[in-house]
Amino acid sequence: MLFRRTVLASFAALALAPLAASAAELPDLGGKSVVVVTENAYPPLQFVDPKSGKAIGWEYDAMNEIAKRLNFKVEYQNTSWDAMIQAVSDGQYNIGMTGITIKEDRKQKVDFSDPYMRSQQFMLVRGDEKRFTDAKSFGAFKDGLVGAQPGTTPFYTAVYEVLDGNEQNPRIKLFETFGATVQALKAGDVDVVLTDGTAGKGYVDASNGALKLIGEPLGTEDFGFIFPKSSDLVAPVNAAISALKADGTLDALNKKWFLDYKMGE
Repeated sequence: MLFRRTVLASFAALALAPLAASAAELPDLGGKSVVVVTENAYPPLQFVDPKSGKAIGWEYDAMNEIAKRLNFKVEYQNTSWDAMIQAVSDGQYNIGMTGITIKEDRKQKVDFSDPYMRSQQFMLVRGDEKRFTDAKSFGAFKDGLVGAQPGTTPFYTAVYEVLDGNEQNPRIKLFETFGATVQALKAGDVDVVLTDGTAGKGYVDASNGALKLIGEPLGTEDFGFIFPKSSDLVAPVNAAISALKADGTLDALNKKWFLDYKMGE
């Protein structure tokens, strides 16, 4: 319940952002093809449904609606997180989406859309974890290991807000994908994974009590879609995001994926 209140408060904060662009004012992109890349490892934003085998999630629904309103055809492709920003920067894909935090250093390589979601980071641990209860007690638990993907916001949060500021700290174990960090957590190879609450809640809901979120939020981050620098898609997508905020579509997606949807059911 704490998580849901936090998420809803964050959604409300974004809803206060300036709204513009009614549906009638949105540009028409003439049915052009747009290649959108994702990782399918960040439930409920985007993931493979264990029952149907189909890629689904909040970001898919939002992107499909944006494509419908702007009149473009979406082709979805997949790549790993560590390759995504560079691949979009190089023009291999037109848009990237995987809960990407808007950060100044990333803006040197890619352009971001306006924020479409605000999230906060939490500590994801095994359901029976009792040795620590928050970032401070974990920092003091010298045997505790963190699983993280290099170059991600959770990695830097672990280094600078939980541990000692040393990016080479041996307490951080690196993995290629977020899903791999969670598997390592379940297996007991690491003791905590830092994640934004959206993905963390998805894994908790699907774990049948094997995982839980603990502690207070460790920071706020805004998510945006990414584009090659100077992409002519940025302005139309921003206009569509504003329209989706204004008419309640994003609120409906938030309810569908964060309140109503249950992983694995």
